[in-house]
Amino acid sequence: MHAAGPYADPVRQLLIAHKERGALRLAGPLGQALAGAVRPLLDGRPVLLVPMPSTRRSVRARGHDPTLRLARAAARELRRAGHPVRAAPVLGHGRPVADQSGLSAAQRRANLHGALCPRPGAVRLLSGRQAVLVDDLVTTGATLSEAARALTALGHPPRGAATVAAAVRRRVSPGS
Repeated sequence: MHAAGPYADPVRQLLIAHKERGALRLAGPLGQALAGAVRPLLDGRPVLLVPMPSTRRSVRARGHDPTLRLARAAARELRRAGHPVRAAPVLGHGRPVADQSGLSAAQRRANLHGALCPRPGAVRLLSGRQAVLVDDLVTTGATLSEAARALTALGHPPRGAATVAAAVRRRVSPGS
């Protein structure tokens, strides 16, 4: 798992603006950051960036699929540097899931368990390519873990995962 940086301002503000406010022009620079997180996973073989799927409802409400947009921007950046990389939405939701915000790590895992499944054509898209899971943000890792489970069940375990940002867990010391 590689992240371009911590989920803190200004990255936090940029991700929210892109995802929730439709600031689509930010896909380029955020895609460059994601490409930087993907680079350590490249070994010269063809790669398919697999974005974490958004629900149809979220895509309709936002007017775009932010993670797919970032994955495609990252793939373009990596191809410009000579890497054989594509991005495609090979996973989808096989059943409804609750909104993850406000859920604990255990609740997120339970919410997502068995929820992701391959879309039609997934095997063809993955054929001859290593899968790298990509997302805008990793908090508990539940979504990436579920995606890894779905790809592994399909016979294509992912090489790794990359995100623009990672939430920083704060540890509370005893007596605090």
